[in-house]
Amino acid sequence: MRVVIFCDMEGISCIETWDQVSAGKPFYEECRKLYTDEMNAAVRGARAAGAREIEVVDCHGAGGAYSFKSFLPDRLEAGAQYIFGYPWARYITPFEEGCDAILFVGAHAMAGTPDGVLCHTVSSESWYNAWINDTLVGESGILAAVAGCWNVPAVFVSGDEATCREVITLLGNEVTTAPVKKGLSRFSACNMAPKDACSLIEMRVAQSLSMRNWPKPYKPAAPVTFRVELATPDGAADFKGRTGVRIEGARTVVSRGDNFWQAWDQFW
Repeated sequence: MRVVIFCDMEGISCIETWDQVSAGKPFYEECRKLYTDEMNAAVRGARAAGAREIEVVDCHGAGGAYSFKSFLPDRLEAGAQYIFGYPWARYITPFEEGCDAILFVGAHAMAGTPDGVLCHTVSSESWYNAWINDTLVGESGILAAVAGCWNVPAVFVSGDEATCREVITLLGNEVTTAPVKKGLSRFSACNMAPKDACSLIEMRVAQSLSMRNWPKPYKPAAPVTFRVELATPDGAADFKGRTGVRIEGARTVVSRGDNFWQAWDQFW
């Protein structure tokens, strides 16, 4: 069994402020440990379930030299390969070569979620909302749709309760969840102790991959439209002239393709 684990930092237990996830800030270094430990727990769970090929993708844009490089190298769990420095939601090699499932660790809720800790969609500063066809999606939905183009299902998510609820709503009750905190607001949470969070993630990853009662791959109806509401009109200038991409109104950018990957790929 070959699996890919996409990891983000905002959904990790005991993280609820931007200073904890931003390179160079006082709390960032200690939170890199929390981040690495929850990811390691997922790797152990995948190995316990029989996964022999495990690829872990650091999806957290921490800023500067640390964007997509927030794991602590000397703490990485053995038995997996680690992808550093790759642009967000662009790593498709395992899907092209053949992959059984993807998992989300440390995921966060989409922009505008009242109880979503550090909720945002792709960019907390330049994006408001994103839709695939007429479905409002967050980052987990985008990643699930990318994998779905190669018939790969998203089977597990850890993060706050709002994120777990969001993914189940989109993909179905077959998704295994590990809620490690409950959002009290965008910047506060009731958290599990980190050791308990790691134990929960390891156990539920193993359960999910062993039972294989997985949701269907997320495949939006073709042709696929990807639409983004930007925060400011000047942001639309970055998308002018791109094949298959149109600017509608002052702050909305639309990309259309035969499948989601085409729509997403030409958006960039």
